[in-house]
Amino acid sequence: MSEQLEFAVDTFGDVTADADGNRLPYAQVIRNLVEEAVLADGVGIDAIGIGEHHRDDFAVSAPEIVLATIAGRTERIRLGTAVTVLSSDDPVRVFERFATLDAVSRGRAERRGGRAPGARAPVRHPRRHARRVTPSSTCTTGAPR
Repeated sequence: MSEQLEFAVDTFGDVTADADGNRLPYAQVIRNLVEEAVLADGVGIDAIGIGEHHRDDFAVSAPEIVLATIAGRTERIRLGTAVTVLSSDDPVRVFERFATLDAVSRGRAERRGGRAPGARAPVRHPRRHARRVTPSSTCTTGAPR
């Protein structure tokens, strides 16, 4: 029995520079990221992970929005976050956003969560939110409820 090797790329949307060394605007970095994902899908990359970060050297603070844009322009590449920072978000809202991404991408969404090292944001009552989260068939099977 042999296992198939899969290839994936991950990014936080690092802010890059143009040919003259000038820092690109965040909007351009995000548009470039979408084009790179379209290219990755076209050459057979299996998955892309776009991470959430809240610093000025990274352009992506809302990866689900970028992933939804990519979903509309690609056919097969799996769409995930390099990380979703759960300590600064409501887990129910995260679940709902990924259920929506999973629906528009026809089951290609993948979630990865965690707490950023050195995160300064307080944990938002994780036990209270955890009791409210229940899996839906959309997130577990890709089929609408």
